[in-house]
Amino acid sequence: MAARYLFCVLAALLSASIDCRAAERPDTVTAALDFSHATSLTAATVGDRVAWVSHYRGVRNVWVAEGPEWKGQAITTLEADDGQEITALAFTPDGESVLYLRGGRANSNGEFPNPTSDPEGVKQTLWLVPFDGAEAPRKLADTGAFEVFPDGKRVAYLKDKQVWVMPLASGPVKAPSSENTEESEPLAATEASDGAEQIFSVRRGVARFIISPDGARIAFVSDRGDHSFVGVYEMASKSLTWLAPSVDHDDTPAWSPDSMRVAFRRTPHEAQILPFMPRREGLPWSIHVGDARSGETREIFRASVGPGSAPGAGYWFVGDRLWWGTDERIVFTWEKTGWLHLWSIAASGGEPVDLTPGEGAVQYAEITLDGRAMLLASNHGDIDRRHIWRSEVGGGAFTRLTNGDGIEWAPKLTAASETLTFLASGARQPAHAAVRTRSGRRILTEAAGDNFPAKSIVTPEPVTFQASDGMTVPGQLFTPPRRCGKGPHPGLLFLHGGSRRQMMLGFHPSNYYSNAYAFNQMMARRCFVVLAVNFRSGVGYGLEFREALDYGARGASEFRDVIGGGLYLASRADVDENRIGLWGGSYGGYLTAMGLARAPDLFTAGVDLHGVHDWNVVIGNFESNYDPQAREEFARLAAASSPISDLSRWRAPVLLIHGDDDRNVPFSESVSLTEALRRQGTPVELLVFPDEVHGFLLYRNWVAAYETSVAFLERELAVTSP
Repeated sequence: MAARYLFCVLAALLSASIDCRAAERPDTVTAALDFSHATSLTAATVGDRVAWVSHYRGVRNVWVAEGPEWKGQAITTLEADDGQEITALAFTPDGESVLYLRGGRANSNGEFPNPTSDPEGVKQTLWLVPFDGAEAPRKLADTGAFEVFPDGKRVAYLKDKQVWVMPLASGPVKAPSSENTEESEPLAATEASDGAEQIFSVRRGVARFIISPDGARIAFVSDRGDHSFVGVYEMASKSLTWLAPSVDHDDTPAWSPDSMRVAFRRTPHEAQILPFMPRREGLPWSIHVGDARSGETREIFRASVGPGSAPGAGYWFVGDRLWWGTDERIVFTWEKTGWLHLWSIAASGGEPVDLTPGEGAVQYAEITLDGRAMLLASNHGDIDRRHIWRSEVGGGAFTRLTNGDGIEWAPKLTAASETLTFLASGARQPAHAAVRTRSGRRILTEAAGDNFPAKSIVTPEPVTFQASDGMTVPGQLFTPPRRCGKGPHPGLLFLHGGSRRQMMLGFHPSNYYSNAYAFNQMMARRCFVVLAVNFRSGVGYGLEFREALDYGARGASEFRDVIGGGLYLASRADVDENRIGLWGGSYGGYLTAMGLARAPDLFTAGVDLHGVHDWNVVIGNFESNYDPQAREEFARLAAASSPISDLSRWRAPVLLIHGDDDRNVPFSESVSLTEALRRQGTPVELLVFPDEVHGFLLYRNWVAAYETSVAFLERELAVTSP
């Protein structure tokens, strides 16, 4: 570093044309994270316009591009690493403006994510900005859900769980002088609250809603705890109609193209179902179609008993959605074959058709504007990646649209030229927006920063190994560069969260796991042999793998995969069997703690980010009615499946990292584990982020977490990088 610095100074003195901006070492955390991450791609319903969110070093902005030039540009000018997300992008019907939400959702206490501890507080807000970026974004309302009416003149949104409507006609105001328009004082004058009104009221409120294609009605879901209803509000008559209310959970309403009918999914209530345990079957769900005016409803489909009868695959994948296509075909998700596929059925009922046959699971899906086909991303034919496919809603043609060794997801067709747009990544390319034109694929914006170590990134190798019970487990292996020598090197196991996740052979669609992939790459550059384990109960490998017997709170069977991964590393000639560590977040933190507690002779140290340590506490965080005392037998099994109940042999040092506004895993999980380990003299190091949530919102917190982790792992595993 010193030599390069002197070289650059000399070059500057001699006015030599030498680019010295990328002077940072390629194996640092800030170099590893020097990339932008694209999310929330959406397309206008007219023209050839797309918009997406770019997240770079904690700064989030809205970007757009238009064909045929397809040149990306930012239309917001935020500059701060403030932890306020941008999500839910949507075009106005004329394609001239983009709406978006800024900020995260409130927790059960009504508190919004505020990781900078801003004393003025924050909220989740709706904004509108013109496509050309010539005017300032305009704040419309405080809300967490919205939809623009088809006429483009009004927007509906949720406020205090009720539906409100406000006009859009006034348009955005001129930009204030400050570049950082959404953070400047003059912004208060741009707020548009005049004309907003609540249009109807529902007991227990509205969970979600969807406007009919003609704008005359609103279908909505009212969640009432142990049951939920689908209703329709008619604007002209100001009347409300319930669609066959029952004791079940009705959800995912979808409008017919003629705005006269609503399809929805009905799932029977099952009181004994708890999270984080296998569930391969259940009381079969069904699809119903109701008349929007009379409320008269009929069942058109019921899932068969057996695989796919219980919901669950939607978690992290496409979800239990419905789409109403042309020729009176309704598209839905079903796991009958053991894989999450798209199916379609006539709106009048009949035999369903599998639109995505074969071994593979659908993760992203949207219907085309003409309603004739589904665009989707799945791992058909490439289990460790995602590619884009097209399937006609009536069945028959199932065609792969992208190929190669990259990863593609979130497909959209533009309205005018039907150009395919999507998000993509690869082994060396972070997530970015792209289009496929007649001349080939084009990247709309480069994701890598000046210090991003693209040339030092390795392509991970797909591997399999045997779990301690003999099950075959997939994973990805990251090996050190030649400069590290033949070893033996320290080994490092990476364990993802969820557990409904799947690591891939490249940068991940999720920003959280894209960061984790970058960290694993960096640790390989620092002379570690890294194995990312896709342990049982994860997604991407079918129903039986995901709903693994005795996983989670019913026996922790996935821990056998952790043991197998550790033994696989220990068996390699390039790994020192006495220097194997593990790291992971959330569910991965749980398995890290399990490894340190139950395999002290195999694992030497671990980094546990916001991990689960007591299932009886965490289940209660997701199911407020869970009472361990009322379910003593299960509670004992859940406790026995938790690290907190098996600490006596834990002697290896651990680094615990947690934000104290975590809405997924209570901060108390780290508090309780720390106390227990301290009492028995086990070394514990801590890194705590006040007001930070589960998936860290601040870039600087990711940097701090990873830099602390690197220092801890290298110290505890006695690493000296060449």
